[in-house]
Amino acid sequence: MEHKNIKYNLIAVIVNKGCATDVINASKKAGAAGGTIINGRGSGIHDTAKIFGIPIEPEKEIILILLDNNICERVIESVTNEVKLNEPGKGIAFVLDVETVIGIH
Repeated sequence: MEHKNIKYNLIAVIVNKGCATDVINASKKAGAAGGTIINGRGSGIHDTAKIFGIPIEPEKEIILILLDNNICERVIESVTNEVKLNEPGKGIAFVLDVETVIGIH
């Protein structure tokens, strides 16, 4: 297995459905190459809404952004500002260290 000296991070961002494009655009502006969007469903206590007494499962989008750790702070700041992650109900983001990466050229 080929190992490079580059260290990678994975930024995971969870936002309401329809916001993934804003996350991807903000990450690209800050230097990321792109990301992967996965559809999901929220189950947090703040996500319960009802229509005619029937609970609605809120739809979410999960964006995974793999990048060189040298630009991680810049990308997370750009995403946070663009989709206003510091405001309640806008979403969350977290960063994970990645030990091994295969397939990046």
